This record gives sequence, structure tokens and C-alpha cells, in this order.
Amino acid sequence: MRNKKNLSALFIMAFTMFLLGGLSSTKGLVLDEVKKDIGLDLNEFGLVVFIFQWGFTIAGVVSGYLVDKKGLKIMTIAGTVIMAAGLLGTGVSQTILFFLGFYLIVGFGLGSMTVASNAIVPTVFPNKQGMMFNLTMGVYGLGMFSTPLILRWMFASEISWRMFYLGIAIVLVGFILYLMFTEVPAGKAERASISSFIEMLKNMQFVFIMLFLVFYVASEVSFLNFFPSYLKTLNLGGATSAEKGTMVAAILSVFSLLFTIGRLGGGWIANKIGEKRTLLLFSLLAVLTVTISKFFANEWVYLFAAAGLFFSVLFPTATAIGTKLSETSGSALGLVYVASGIGGAFAGWLVGAVSDKFGPSDGFNLPIIFLAILVVFSFLIKDVPDRDQTKTV
Repeated sequence: MRNKKNLSALFIMAFTMFLLGGLSSTKGLVLDEVKKDIGLDLNEFGLVVFIFQWGFTIAGVVSGYLVDKKGLKIMTIAGTVIMAAGLLGTGVSQTILFFLGFYLIVGFGLGSMTVASNAIVPTVFPNKQGMMFNLTMGVYGLGMFSTPLILRWMFASEISWRMFYLGIAIVLVGFILYLMFTEVPAGKAERASISSFIEMLKNMQFVFIMLFLVFYVASEVSFLNFFPSYLKTLNLGGATSAEKGTMVAAILSVFSLLFTIGRLGGGWIANKIGEKRTLLLFSLLAVLTVTISKFFANEWVYLFAAAGLFFSVLFPTATAIGTKLSETSGSALGLVYVASGIGGAFAGWLVGAVSDKFGPSDGFNLPIIFLAILVVFSFLIKDVPDRDQTKTV
């Protein structure tokens, strides 16, 4: 019975993280099609990203509390229902206003599902948390890698982006039925406390970590969401629109594959050279890669994909430092979600507004600026010993 419950837990985590990875890596591809379909301009494009990120962030705060109160099974079902409703609504939306509203619901539903599935790990695998979180990140990367290829095939076959979202909504209905008739582990998320928040915000090192995460997520979100639109404005040796679309899908897939490899090996790298050096080295390599790729795009367009390797290690390494700065990891992770949400929402709005006013090329300079700011914060962040080591000193 216990093995069966563990298998159910693994399936729920894998399904949710695959979905999260797939939707995260294809927002830019889908929104580029939506832009042509219902007249979304770049400013509104940025607003869509802004709304999605805030939906995800609010869900992280609300769902973390409700998992404690209502239980993992109820909250996983609730998040999936919300997600399916949001995807159904976006898939049939004919106006920008309705699309924006339902995209907020998609963000909220995906955030709820993510928090609920992550709450499984401490309960079901208390002695294998590191291994299981690495495994879920691997599945996340698999979703990032494979979904753009599926979507590109659909577009090449003249299948609408609407069918992509409606198809996922139908799959989610099947997932809801599975959850209803499956025994799910109780699960328990750590609850954040106001006093812990205040104490952490008094710690300048934790503030530096939060600011690092704000600009990291800003750079990742702006890159993934605006890269397709930016690339299609380039000449690239006279490539046709269809050829550019194929390039975008290929680059994002390789980006996602390298991202996955980096996430799986990131813990070993940080342990080998130190967390501060990891942040400094990989943020520097990320800004150099994206800068060279942008300004020499005609010669080095596929170099954009290499950024996935350098992006991959930054978020988990900074998060690891942040959790070691607090005795209450739940509160620390709560602030990590807040910083991530602010960064993603801020970037979506700003890059969209700049791209709309000055053009996609100027708008795509902002990810480079965000990455350059990461290098600065990398100098300010200090290595933090593990807690067990601290006690023995």
C-alpha cells in the first residue's frame, strides 16, 4: 500500500513539473501566435506576462497556507480545476480583455499545483529530499525541452495555438479524475510567519539574495517570453518567417536541454567551487553569452541556446544560500516566491513597454542589463556554511 502511495506521489510531482516546464518554455511561442490572432501588441504582451506571474505568486502564498488547512489532495484537485478552467478560457477567448483575465487564472492554477506537488516531498521522502527535488527539476527540464518541439510541429501543421491550450485542458480533466480515485499522501507545507519575515528582511545578506532572485527571474522570463518575437525581427540571411520559427523552437529546445543538465549538476558544481563563486561565474558567463549572441546574431544565433546552461544553476544556488540564512526554511522560501514573482511580473511589463515604444531590439537589451545586475549582486553575496558546520565551530 505504501509503495502504491509513493508511486502516486511520484506521478503527481512528475506530471505537475512537466506541465510547469512545458508551459513556462512555450509562453513566448504561444503569445507570438496570439499576437497575430487577436491583435496583441508588445505592450499588452508584456501585460500578459505580468498578470501570469502575479497569479503564480499569489497562488504560492495562498496555496501554501491552504495545503495545511485543507490537505494536499483537495488543494491539488482545486489547483488543477482552476488551471483547466483558465486554459479553456484562454483557448476560446476572442478578445484581449478575456484572454488577460483567463491567463491570470492559468498562472494562479499552475502556482497552486506547483506548491501542492512540492509539499509531497518532505512528507513522502523526508530522507531523500535533495534527490527528489533534483528529480523533479529534471522532469521540469524535460517539459521545457519537449513541449516547444510539439508546439512547433503543431504550428508547422497549421494547428492553432488554441488547440494546444484546449488539449492540455482536456488532459487536466483526466488528471482530476485520477486524483479523485487515488489515495494521495497527506502532505504538509511549512507555514511562513510574519516575525520570521521581519527578521530575514533585517539581514542585508538575505536582502541581497532577494534582489538577486528578482533580477534573475526578470532575466529568465524576459529572455524566454520575448526571444521568439525578437528573433523574428532579424534578417538572419534572408530566412523566411517559417524558417525563423523553426530556429526559435530549436534554440529554445536546446536551451531547455542544457538548462536541465545544469540543474541536475548544479549542486555538485556549487559544492565543488563554492556557492558565491558559482553565482559569480555563471552570471558572468550568462551575460557574456546573451550579449555576444544578440550583437552577433547573424553569425552566432544558435549561441543563444548556451545561455540555458548558465541560467540553470543561478536560482537553486541563490535559494540554497537564502534558506541557510534562516532557521525557518518555509518563511525563507515564501520570500523567495515573492521575489521571483516580482521579478517576473516587473520584467514582463517593462520589456513589453520598451519593445512597444522603441522596438523589439531595444526591448531585448533589458535581459542583458538584468544579467549584468546579477554580476554586481554576486560580488555582494557571501558564502554561508551549512548549519551543522556552523554548530561545530
